[in-house]
Amino acid sequence: LVEPCRANMSRPGQEFVRGEDTTEGKGLAYFARPMHRVGLGLAALGRPGYINLGRVRDLGEADSELRSEAGMRERAEEVLDAAWAAGVRWFDAARSYGLSEDFLGTWLRNRGIKPEEVCVTSKWGYEYTAGWLVDTKGAPHEVKDHSLAQFEKQLPESVAACGEFIRLYQVHSATFDSGILENSEVHMALAKLRRDRGWRLGLSVSSPEQGDILDAAVSLEDPIAGNESQADVTCESTIDVSNDAKRARLDTDSVQHKRRLFDCVQVTYNILEQSAHDALVRAHSAGVQVIVKEAVANGRALIHPALLAAAEEEHVEVDELALACVLAQPFEPFVLSGAATSLQLQSNLRSEALAERLKGDPHKLGRLMASFRQDSVAYWKERAALPWS
Repeated sequence: LVEPCRANMSRPGQEFVRGEDTTEGKGLAYFARPMHRVGLGLAALGRPGYINLGRVRDLGEADSELRSEAGMRERAEEVLDAAWAAGVRWFDAARSYGLSEDFLGTWLRNRGIKPEEVCVTSKWGYEYTAGWLVDTKGAPHEVKDHSLAQFEKQLPESVAACGEFIRLYQVHSATFDSGILENSEVHMALAKLRRDRGWRLGLSVSSPEQGDILDAAVSLEDPIAGNESQADVTCESTIDVSNDAKRARLDTDSVQHKRRLFDCVQVTYNILEQSAHDALVRAHSAGVQVIVKEAVANGRALIHPALLAAAEEEHVEVDELALACVLAQPFEPFVLSGAATSLQLQSNLRSEALAERLKGDPHKLGRLMASFRQDSVAYWKERAALPWS
């Protein structure tokens, strides 16, 4: 296995519990090894259809052998191998990304990768319903359900697929309408999951209301922390749990004040959609870690005339500049690559060095972001119209 070059690793992320000292080498979800701030998301690799532009170019026609289960597994493993060789140690999946959790868990076990060597983040709350089809004749590819029953159904599925590797478990696409922010039963179940397994908790958001949802989510408190006696925790010490779980309990025990429910937020943020910026700065300042998804706007950013011109002026690839603009933000995000090919991933990873240069020139960064910004409502309307392909 290829270990990452420490010289190329970015500064570790901030820890979750406000007031807790950061520890050298800790990154996303308590991953205690050096890691890139760019990770590989499997939204485009775990299923045959997705809304990213260029799917036919990357994977062939919808009925091609590359889109079969075997073909997608082979492509996923090819990109995962390339990611590992390049030093990537963070991988993101979801129950609704087709077979992404299975692809990832099988690959990790077959490659002999140990849980302590990798950071896996996954999600529950959406059900994959496409039946391995690209064209579903108008039927939804995924169905949202943030109920306790759905959590209790999908959690064992995630555990079976890749549970020993998971460090962060996220509510998938939280909205005000889904009821997740008020569902005390689910909040209790999530808090118990963190207590018993040591997994960090997060939620992703995807709507024009991202900023407001983030503010509401960050204010939620863990219903267990501070309400259990030391004796309650001590009597559980005979349970065979992971070191991460034991460490998480110690963290909770050592914090006398209330603990927030969510340790991490995953948000859509890119050169076009910047509406959540202020909420992300607030969340980061409060000690919540930030993951950015759709950093190239499902491919739309890569065909933006102004970004193409700016990339040519900077003598870099357009995806490098798009990702670098996100990585350089003051809320210090971890950023997901949605690559469907090894070459795309390799190009995406070069963005980290460019981001450091942009941090050193805040005027240029501000000018770039201002020149690309799109109205949020218009952005989400255009995204909703993207076809599955």
